[in-house]
Amino acid sequence: MAKRRGWQGPEHGVREQSPRLRSPGKPALAKIFLWAAGLGGLVPLALPVLALTESVGPQGIDARRLHAPPYSLTGEKIAIGQVEIGRPSRFGIDKVATETLPVAVRRVLLLDQVARPNEYVDGHAANVASVMISQDKQRTGVAPEALLYSGAVGPLGNTTAQPEECLAAQAVALQNGGDVRAINFSFGEPLTRDPRSNPVLDGNALLTQCIDWSARVHQTLYVIAGNQGRGGIPIPTDNFNGINVAYSRQVGGEFNRLDASNLGSEPTAPGRRGGAIETNEGPRRSISLVAPGSAIELIDPDGRVRTSSGSSFASPHVVGTIALMQQLVDRQFRAGVPNWPLAGRHPMVMKAVLLNSADKIKDSGDGLHLGMTRTLLDDSGNSWLASDAYRDPKIPLHKDLGTGHLNAYRAYQQLLPGAFGPGQPVPPIGWNITELTSPAGSTTGHDYEFATPLQGGSFLSATLAWERVVELADANRNDLYDRGESFRDRGLNNLNLYLLPADSDDLSESLWSSVSEVDSVEHIFYQIPETGRYKLRVIYQQQVHGEPTQPYALAWWTVPAP
Repeated sequence: MAKRRGWQGPEHGVREQSPRLRSPGKPALAKIFLWAAGLGGLVPLALPVLALTESVGPQGIDARRLHAPPYSLTGEKIAIGQVEIGRPSRFGIDKVATETLPVAVRRVLLLDQVARPNEYVDGHAANVASVMISQDKQRTGVAPEALLYSGAVGPLGNTTAQPEECLAAQAVALQNGGDVRAINFSFGEPLTRDPRSNPVLDGNALLTQCIDWSARVHQTLYVIAGNQGRGGIPIPTDNFNGINVAYSRQVGGEFNRLDASNLGSEPTAPGRRGGAIETNEGPRRSISLVAPGSAIELIDPDGRVRTSSGSSFASPHVVGTIALMQQLVDRQFRAGVPNWPLAGRHPMVMKAVLLNSADKIKDSGDGLHLGMTRTLLDDSGNSWLASDAYRDPKIPLHKDLGTGHLNAYRAYQQLLPGAFGPGQPVPPIGWNITELTSPAGSTTGHDYEFATPLQGGSFLSATLAWERVVELADANRNDLYDRGESFRDRGLNNLNLYLLPADSDDLSESLWSSVSEVDSVEHIFYQIPETGRYKLRVIYQQQVHGEPTQPYALAWWTVPAP
């Protein structure tokens, strides 16, 4: 396979590896390098592949319809970010970038400083950026008018780069006056480079703690390419406060099948040199969501086109969708639309909305499957309904599929009704962000009673999201992470979610529940047995840290009886 301009991906089927500096081909610029972390390689351009166009369209996440009237959602004025080992090119700074480059990054950084011209320009970072913000007419990104701030870490060396990666993430989060709504991580750290003694994926690597801290303090939603397995780059996929993304491939012209190269939460791929499986400690699963990532058309730093595959290109589909939803929140709030609080911007709302609106089982046209547009299958050819997550209340997420496949238009439908409750009748589709006070030895909760009866035989989907509390051990008290500082995990409180008859307060009468003891998400996907009145109950089951209140976001989608 011929090389192009020094940006060369791995051969198809190779798993994502830890980033390394590579020597560029000729012609090349000084200090330009590539980390090609996509799970795939270059596809000859003669092939009739338009996968970026398709992945953003109805075959993929159905975001392109939101770009056009009457929706007109393009991510305009919404700041998003990315952190990579390198960075995309930017016209006026880098020689390789032309004035007509369709990927126009707002600002490029190196660690916590402005990037220097022609240094650490990276094909992989440019490819990822193109999924989010490309303005190419044929290969339009998910949020073409969003403001992208790109942070580069630079050369990794032979020791852990987690302090530098945390610095870069913090610098991106502080851009745009501290208003960056989501940050993409299409890279990670191998466990072999973690300095802890006998490191495991328990959420306490420095970079993982940094991300959970920044998500809460800077109110930005981190979206991470899923990379667990053997010999991979699983840190920070053991985070609690972000979204981890696996990738789908097309079957029959639609992104509806998990790609076989995904590693997932419980990978079974053959071991490399007999290495141990890298997966989360305990029963907590890593994958939150699936998005298109196979044979995606991407744009290089010089504007040329390549095709590659991997979770690296799935996660930016999610970040771009967040930009569209954030634009909707801002528009509704500024217009004074009822039930649209400014808190709708919060990352917990975005997380609950995206996970709850994901596709699982294609609707037959009667609406009973919530209008879902595809049936998503795992690598074994099974749907979400065949998983333990569907059968076991203690397991909220499918081990490979999370809650399902990203659907930007359905996320719009989930978000549009606004915020309701608790303590008032709620519409069939909606969301809320609020808080519970400390249970102080006894459980406390909120009820969300549906205003109309629900249709028997229809499905209910509900997702509850909250955050782990991580604090910065701020030695110099400047409210910033500095090299040499650390974080303190104060733990994750335990919330549970129940579906009850509207007239019952007895949890033993619940029809279904999501009661994980280890996750920061609860998710119910349940078929209503008979037409009647129902409610959701959020329970503050156990307090772990000493904060006086526990914020959470809840999203729901039901079918009202005719």
